[in-house]
Amino acid sequence: MTSPRHYLQFKDFSADEYAYLFGRTKWIKDKFKNYEPYHPMFDRTLVMIFEKASTRTRLSFEAGMQQLGGSAIYLNTRDSQLGRGEPVEDAAQVISRMSDIVMIRTFEQEIIERFAANSRVPLINGLTNEYHPCQILADIYTFIEHRGDIRGKTVAWVGDSNNMCNTWLQAAEVLDFNVHVSTPPGYEVEPERAGLYGTDHFEQFADPLEACKGAHLVTTDVWTSMGFEAENEARMKAFADWCVDAEMMSVASADALFMHCLPAHRGEEVTAEVIDGPQSVVWDEAENRLHVQKALMEYLVLGRVGDE
Repeated sequence: MTSPRHYLQFKDFSADEYAYLFGRTKWIKDKFKNYEPYHPMFDRTLVMIFEKASTRTRLSFEAGMQQLGGSAIYLNTRDSQLGRGEPVEDAAQVISRMSDIVMIRTFEQEIIERFAANSRVPLINGLTNEYHPCQILADIYTFIEHRGDIRGKTVAWVGDSNNMCNTWLQAAEVLDFNVHVSTPPGYEVEPERAGLYGTDHFEQFADPLEACKGAHLVTTDVWTSMGFEAENEARMKAFADWCVDAEMMSVASADALFMHCLPAHRGEEVTAEVIDGPQSVVWDEAENRLHVQKALMEYLVLGRVGDE
């Protein structure tokens, strides 16, 4: 039995594989928009395991699998034996014998690594504390849709050096673009946590305005990610000057886009003027989770396929 291919962090795939995935995403999305059925995953089952709350992840994976002709089963750790202490390794053995692909949205990256090591089928990281590869996959595809190739471009990340920031840094390495990161003191990028060991694709800025200068994309996330709620009050104070506003967008490239993985808190990490303004592509970005994940699931289960 050959080992399955997993998608646990962005650097798991090569630039060539991403070029293929983005091409497939366009083809699959065009089919969807034209109401043309495409069911390569007929009789295949996706199991979705959630330990963290979700709107976009659940909807995009469940709808996506159904649109590909397969079925999706939702499991919450509170409602399964995982919530009663069943070892991750045992759960992986059982779940992977009854399904064709698994997606997990959980806390520590170690959990999905342990599951993957014991799984007979591909595993997708739907979000961990460390990484959010499916979101960045959607973000980069959205950039390509609006502005073309991201190679050589500059992305400004303003806010917390969280799982989104870590994944942008990995993506810059794989796809050869640059990331300007600006965080408050004490919240800087941790290269080891980001999975980076020496890089010339990112630069840190104390001043968020400086980070945004000339950027082709400005992006952010909530200041307090899931699992860090106890730090909320301290973070509100520390991040007060890291709200993406019209001034930051004005120093970016004239055709710069704004992205946010959502849910957003207007008036905290971004002003309403920016997220609801003409440079914002957050709704396209959210929708594209559906399309890139369909391409991803197709690739992990069926490998490369030609246009039908």
